[in-house]
Amino acid sequence: MKTSSKHLFLLIAVVSLRSLLVAATDPDPLQDFCVAVNETDVKIYVNGWICKDPTTVKTDDFYYAGQLNVPHEIVSPYGTALTGVFVPELPGLNTQGLGLTRVDYLPNGLNVPHTHPRATEVITVLEGKLYAGFMTAGDDPNTLYARYLYPGDVFVFPRGLMHFQINVGGTNAAALVFFNSQRPGTVNVPSALFRVEPPLPTEIIARTFQINENLAEYLRSRSSF
Repeated sequence: MKTSSKHLFLLIAVVSLRSLLVAATDPDPLQDFCVAVNETDVKIYVNGWICKDPTTVKTDDFYYAGQLNVPHEIVSPYGTALTGVFVPELPGLNTQGLGLTRVDYLPNGLNVPHTHPRATEVITVLEGKLYAGFMTAGDDPNTLYARYLYPGDVFVFPRGLMHFQINVGGTNAAALVFFNSQRPGTVNVPSALFRVEPPLPTEIIARTFQINENLAEYLRSRSSF
C-alpha cells in the first residue's frame, strides 16, 4: 500500500471512530439551551422534551435545590435509595446530555445488577465503602471488573454493560453517579423479569434459572419493589 493510501485509510478510520463516539451520546444542542416544558398534556413527541420560549426562561430553570448533600430515606428491600436529577427535576438539563443520581445505602445495601442502554455511568463515593463492578458482554465466560471503593474514589461503568454496587463497610454509605445522557434508561434484572406487564410466562423464568415453576412464582411474589 502506498504511503498516501495509508494516510487516507488512517484518516477514514479516525473519522469513522469519531462518528461512532459522537453517536454514543445524546445529540448535541443546536442552541444555547432548550429548557424543558414540563406539561403532561403536551401532545408533541420529540427526542427529548420540547423547549420553552427562550424569553420566558429563568435562572431557576437551571437550579435544583434537592439537598443531594444529605442522606435520603431508604425504604427499598434492597437497602438503597436513588434520588435522581434529570429533566423533570431540572428542566435546564434538556439537550445537555447529562443526568445524575444520589445513591444511599444501608449496611449491606445493594444496587442490584442493571444496565443503562443509553449512557456511560461514572460513580464517586461520598462516604462508606462500596464493592462495585461491571461485567463484559458477549464473552464466554464474561469478565468481571470490580473493586472496593472509598470516599473520593471514582469508577466508570461502560455504556450498556451490567453493573452493581454493594455497601460492604458496615455503616451507611452514599455515592453520586453521573450519566452522559439526560435519560440513560435503567434495566435491572429483577424488574425486567418479575415486574413487567403483561407478566413474563413462568415457564420462561423457570427455564432461564433452571428452577421449577413453583420457585419461579415464589420469586415473582417476592418482587415487591
